[in-house]
Amino acid sequence: MRLLDIVQRESPPRPWAEGDNLPWHDPAFSARMLAEHLSQAHDLASRRATTIDRHVAWIHHTILDGQPSRILDLGCGPGLYSHRLARLGHTCTGIDYSPAAIAYAQQQAVDHELACTFVLDDIRHAPFDTGYDLALLLYGEFNVFRPDHIGLILRKVHAALRPGGQLLLEPHTRAAVEQLGRQTASWFSSPGGLFSPAPHLVLMDHAWNGQQQTATTRYYVVDAAGAGVTRFAQTMQGYSEDEYRSLLADHGFPAIRFYPGLAPDAPVDPALCAILATQAPA
Repeated sequence: MRLLDIVQRESPPRPWAEGDNLPWHDPAFSARMLAEHLSQAHDLASRRATTIDRHVAWIHHTILDGQPSRILDLGCGPGLYSHRLARLGHTCTGIDYSPAAIAYAQQQAVDHELACTFVLDDIRHAPFDTGYDLALLLYGEFNVFRPDHIGLILRKVHAALRPGGQLLLEPHTRAAVEQLGRQTASWFSSPGGLFSPAPHLVLMDHAWNGQQQTATTRYYVVDAAGAGVTRFAQTMQGYSEDEYRSLLADHGFPAIRFYPGLAPDAPVDPALCAILATQAPA
């Protein structure tokens, strides 16, 4: 792309028309993102360790009653939840399509002899094993999928769980998705970071589509030396609480409970909620 392409961009953008997501699968981008996942200075990619510890303790004691369980961790990143759950006696399978994150997760599992298996794949296409007690899809990842894709994932999860198994989601609230889409355009400069190892500018614009209930963010990464432009786009789907209930019920999860967050003693992110959905028993 060129700078002129930014000026002549389609406005507003059509949801998902300019890309599904950020390039998590790109090896170089993935390696830079891993550093953000492991940082204890912010919660932008993964949470800080103290918050994850509280979440895992709540999952272990409240959701799983302290019983050893088989867990499917979807969009697992570098395995920060799976590793901790395995230390508490659970057996975990994590799936993510970030190569650096999966390599780190697997090496940690080997080094610490944890009952974890990690798979590099897109959860929309990856085969799931069966007989799981619990599936996880955390930290807002639910909303980055198109409605037909999340339907596919829910059907696969339903088949992967044992009868009466549970699905723990941490999606965005509809209000948070709309707020994201209504943000004003902004920019920042960097000597080298997530979007590029070289000096660059990142220009961001946002759009809310009220009819489709989606927020689209476009990132224009401008190389500071040559002024070349790379565009990334991410669309998020918003759902009301009733729509979450209907969507889950339609995919075989009739028992649904909402929580303000993943643990009562952990910091609450107002942009997210937690949903525990339970399959009907056999």
